[in-house]
Amino acid sequence: MSVGGVDLNLLITLRALLEEENVTHAGARLGLSQPSMSIALGRLRRHYKDELLVRDGRQYCLTPLAKTLLPSVTESLRLVDLAFGRSEAFVPGKSEQVFSLTLSDYAITVLIEPLLRRVHEEAPMVGLKLSPIPCDAHESDRTLREHDLLIAPMGFAFPGESELVFRDRFVCIVDPGNPRLRDGWLSLEDIGALPHAAASFGHSGLNPAERVLEELGVRRRVQVRVVGWLPLPFVVAGTDLVAIVPERLAHRVAGPAGVLVVEPPFGNVELIEAAWWHAARSSDPALCWLRGILRDIAPAITPAAHQH
Repeated sequence: MSVGGVDLNLLITLRALLEEENVTHAGARLGLSQPSMSIALGRLRRHYKDELLVRDGRQYCLTPLAKTLLPSVTESLRLVDLAFGRSEAFVPGKSEQVFSLTLSDYAITVLIEPLLRRVHEEAPMVGLKLSPIPCDAHESDRTLREHDLLIAPMGFAFPGESELVFRDRFVCIVDPGNPRLRDGWLSLEDIGALPHAAASFGHSGLNPAERVLEELGVRRRVQVRVVGWLPLPFVVAGTDLVAIVPERLAHRVAGPAGVLVVEPPFGNVELIEAAWWHAARSSDPALCWLRGILRDIAPAITPAAHQH
C-alpha cells in the first residue's frame, strides 16, 4: 500500500529502526535480512533527506530529526490499524492483556495489593508483569517503549508524560536498642553521629531527605548500601544503624523486621510518586484504563499517619 508514492510498509520498518536504534536488531525483529533493511533505510533516508541512523563508534545513534519522528510514527501505525479494523477496543472484562510495569520495591509494597484487587474486579483475565527500574531509565525513552508504565519518584527527569500517583514522607528507622535513642526520639546530632544504611538506585542523585540533611549541614556516614528501600529495615535490625525511608514502607515492615519508626528531626520532607508513559501512547485505550485504575486507588491507599 502506498500514499503519495510512499510505501506505508516503510512505516513499520521506520518504527523498528527508531526503537531498536540498530539495523541488525530491527531486521531480526521484522524477520528481514540485512540487505533488505539496508535498502529500506536507504529509501527512508532519501524520503526524509536525513541519515536518520548514524554510527557512533561501535553503536548507532539517532539523528535529531529521527528522535522527533517516533511518537508520530507510532501514532500513525495505531491509526492505520484502527482504520483497517486490526485494533479492537479495549474491553476490560474480556481482555487478556498483560501490562508491563517497571517500579521500585517500595512502590510494589504500597501499590500492588490495591492495584491487583481493583484490576481483578474489573478485568479478571488481565495480568501484570513487574520489573525493577533500569539504572538508565532517565537517559532515554527506551524504558517507556518497553514497558506500559514506569512508577517512580518525581525529580529524576524521566522522559515521557507523567501524572502524580500518591504522596509519602520520610521517617527514620532504628533498632529499639539503639544507644542514641532517647524516649523514642533522635536529634539531628544523633543522625550525624550514627552510621547509616542507605538505598542505592543506580544513579548519583540525592533523594529529598538526603538533600535536606545536606542543606542542614548534617554529614551522613553511610556504612551499608543496599539496592532499593525494602531491605533497609532488615539491615538496621539488631545494629546501631539508622536509615531514612518512606513512611508507608516503614510502617508496613517495621513489625516483621523488628525496628522502631522514629519521627524525623529534619522536619516534614515529601516523597512524590508518579507514573510515566510514552507520549505516543497517551490515547491508548488500554493504557488509559490502567492509568484510571491508578488514579482511583490512590486516594484509598491508607495514609501512613493511620498506620501507627
